[in-house]
Amino acid sequence: MTARNLMVFGTGSHVGKSILVTALCRILSKKYNVAPFKAQNMSLNSWVTNDGSEIGIAQAIQAKAAGIEPSADMNPVLLKPKGSHISQVIILGKPYADKEAGEYYDSIEGIMSIVGEAYRRLARAYEVIIIEGAGGAAEINLYNRDIVNIGMARLVKPPVILVGDIERGGVFASIYGTLQLLPPDVRPLVRGIIINKFRGDMKLLEPGLKQLEELTGLPVLGVIPYTDMRVPSEDSVSIKDKTQNGHPVRIAVIRLPHISNFTDFEPLEHYADVRYVEPDDELDEPDAIILPGTKNTIDDLKELRSKGMDKKIITEAGKGTPVFGICGGYQMLGEEITDSGIEGTGGACLIKGLGLLDVTTRFGRYEKQTKQVEKFVTGDGEILGAIKGEKVTGYEIHMGNTEGGEAAFGDDGSVSENGLVIGTYLHGLFENENIRNSFMGYLYKRRGLTYNGGNHSDGIEELAGFVEANLDMDSIHRMLEGQ
Repeated sequence: MTARNLMVFGTGSHVGKSILVTALCRILSKKYNVAPFKAQNMSLNSWVTNDGSEIGIAQAIQAKAAGIEPSADMNPVLLKPKGSHISQVIILGKPYADKEAGEYYDSIEGIMSIVGEAYRRLARAYEVIIIEGAGGAAEINLYNRDIVNIGMARLVKPPVILVGDIERGGVFASIYGTLQLLPPDVRPLVRGIIINKFRGDMKLLEPGLKQLEELTGLPVLGVIPYTDMRVPSEDSVSIKDKTQNGHPVRIAVIRLPHISNFTDFEPLEHYADVRYVEPDDELDEPDAIILPGTKNTIDDLKELRSKGMDKKIITEAGKGTPVFGICGGYQMLGEEITDSGIEGTGGACLIKGLGLLDVTTRFGRYEKQTKQVEKFVTGDGEILGAIKGEKVTGYEIHMGNTEGGEAAFGDDGSVSENGLVIGTYLHGLFENENIRNSFMGYLYKRRGLTYNGGNHSDGIEELAGFVEANLDMDSIHRMLEGQ
């Protein structure tokens, strides 16, 4: 079977490509067997598949929207920035090497071959592949090594939809300029335009839409109004868009320079004001503190120490403020970290942690643990003790091994003697209703409030309905059927 294809280009980063592909996967899955595909993703928000492969979280969410299990073929290349122009390169879900940008692009032909093989495997298994580009499609300095936009367009020759973000301003110029700068063999593949994040009076926009169609010869397939519907964020660019909602409980997430998988905390945004605090900012007496995951535990811990944030966290913990550490954040909460030279950018070292948990971590080998897990709550204290013996699920993505302390979840993590400092390697922990409700219930109780939380929707169905109502889906179906 050879799949039909549809590709989504963007005029730039963060214009809504991932969200649109997510919605299209759900909408089109009602008629076709659909899979998402993104040749190369650069993101520190990742997901672990059933077989232990690591892919960008956006493709995992898109697969969920399509009603299928995520696989490494959906995101064959994942780049995870570590700093100093170096990224960890994940190939087909497994760590390949740490490479500088120039070194990576020197091997682009071989990587494109891997990408093509992954795509062809999907195309044999599914009826429709929704292909997502990356960044701006008209990066003319990258055309000779661009595998995710121009490379995939040339390989598959799919109908392409171009998305522009009107909220940033200059949407007509960015759309028209992108089209003019596309290579002559790729430009004819673009079959329609979508304008995203519109706020305002549609009557004022309509003359511009008409002129855009006349200038480009392409139809505007839809204008999607701005919405604050929430699905997990693709990368850290989304952090600046986050707003507080006036919840009575405030949680401070430390905005580490190499923050990763901050999607872990998005379920809490339904019940608390979650604020991302820079290492040199004030904590302002939060109800809880979270140290998130990071792609570079050593360098980020040094940054906390240089800005004095380590002392602020220790002071708050001494007052009884709960502190949660996930993955790299868990490692930082321990007594010390030994690095053989594979984690930080400064070579082998031994660095003191925050000393809030009786554990030590060692980075001894270039080896990553990636797996989905199921654990039972074993820690004590008012937060974990309330659900002791209950099951939680999550996934691990980490280098290094941590030992010592009283385990929090079976053989994972650690909890302090007073039960208020908790560390774990489990990403996705707050997707579990029991741990989320116990944590939030404790924070509300400390404020003398009643917590009335519960489950929440992943937002995919609502997003799909919203997008479908604002798109010319008949034209999109004709694109697919006309291949």
